[in-house]
Amino acid sequence: MPIMSSSGGSSRSGGVGKADAVGPTDDSPPSAAEPESARKETSLPAGSSARRRSATGGALPVRLEAPSAGAVVRGVLILTACVLLLYVVWRVRVVVRLVAISMFLALALFPIIDALATKIRAARALIILMVYVLLIASVAVIGYVVVPSLVKEVEQLSHDAPRYAADLRHNATFRRYDNRYHITPKLVRDARQLPQLLGHLVGPLKDVTVQAASFIGQVVTVLALGFLLLLHGREYVNLGLSLTGDREERYRRMVIDINKAVADYVLGDMVISVLATIATWIVLSILGVPYALSLGFLVGFFDLIPLVGATLGAIVVAVATVPVDFPTATIVWVAFIIIWQRFEDYVIQPLVYGRTLRVNPIVTIVSVLVGASLLGILGALLAIPTAAAIQIVLREWWANRTHPEPTAQSSSIQRSREPIQGASADEPSGHLNR
Repeated sequence: MPIMSSSGGSSRSGGVGKADAVGPTDDSPPSAAEPESARKETSLPAGSSARRRSATGGALPVRLEAPSAGAVVRGVLILTACVLLLYVVWRVRVVVRLVAISMFLALALFPIIDALATKIRAARALIILMVYVLLIASVAVIGYVVVPSLVKEVEQLSHDAPRYAADLRHNATFRRYDNRYHITPKLVRDARQLPQLLGHLVGPLKDVTVQAASFIGQVVTVLALGFLLLLHGREYVNLGLSLTGDREERYRRMVIDINKAVADYVLGDMVISVLATIATWIVLSILGVPYALSLGFLVGFFDLIPLVGATLGAIVVAVATVPVDFPTATIVWVAFIIIWQRFEDYVIQPLVYGRTLRVNPIVTIVSVLVGASLLGILGALLAIPTAAAIQIVLREWWANRTHPEPTAQSSSIQRSREPIQGASADEPSGHLNR
């Protein structure tokens, strides 16, 4: 017996209402008598996934399809091309290194060449050759001044080592530790071996000749490539940017930012190195340290190396102050170099670099370590400008990703869509009016 509903029209507990019994469901197939419009209204459109999930009470089914043969072949070809490209880059890594050094040299000298070209009425090629001659002469003079003085300093330190050890034993605390650990005999023995170690560092004449020939060849290659980049660099850049189409202005701004960052860093580093050389020369001259100018050049060269360069130069000069007046001259030098480092970090570097380089400290340390492991001292010198260039590229990519710039094609598509959207907005009102 079916349960009869009450006069109010509502079913009893467990029963089915009249509207529910006769109403259609989503799972029931449409009858032939239903019109086409009714069937369209009952079926959910493909885009309304939220209403479909609420109606079914579960997640949408996911269909996994096997990739087509064309997609598999395309993926294999891309992977093979990447492997071959990496292999070719590894085989020509020396050439890639020379090209990278030439690019940094050209980027660093571009502002100088442009400034001289505006003031001197001469061919650009002649100006580049003049700058090259000045650079080579400067390196030769520094080498001629620094190397002989360092050799004499090492010989003098080796000769006077016993006297320095005797002076150290006048201190009661040091004498107590020296009697226990025998420090001064070891120091005297190592100091007497310094000239022999310096001779061993030179190496056999054959190896020196081969390495010198290879080094000279690499220097000539870098200078030649840098000369061509300084002479025709803008033409090469404009040719490459012309291939980017609608994004030419965006890439042009990025290239200009990279050029400014690298040039400002290299020139700023040279200015800081010159200031460190002058300051070291003045202080050592006041202390009466011999070869003060050559030691100043040495500190300036080490100051070019990020993070640890200034410390290494300070240690070498501290050893040179020992024969003069130990420990007074050494203490004065250590105090000066500590104060100078603070002054350089907080006053000189912000004035020279400005806001061009804002590299994260962790990125700086990692980039210097990677550059030193790849190219030695030269890699450490190029690490920070390389990190700054990569940072500019990533910042530009992220800014374009979050706020994409409208291109000519997208603007035309937007303009073509505007009348269509207006017509679709007017259609319902016209239908209602009819």
